[in-house]
Amino acid sequence: MTSIILWYVIAAAVLVVPFWKILPRYGISKYFSLMIAIVPAVAVVLLWIIAFKDDIEGI
Repeated sequence: MTSIILWYVIAAAVLVVPFWKILPRYGISKYFSLMIAIVPAVAVVLLWIIAFKDDIEGI
């Protein structure tokens, strides 16, 4: 049971850290990346939002 939890924590960290860095560049709050740790399907939705967002803020 603890190995499943350990794998979940590792997978969550692997997803959350890149999104934490990328989302503010697109004008999306970096705290949405924490939702990925809770509901991994949010990652797919955020990727679609980023893919079709017209401009990057700060560039």
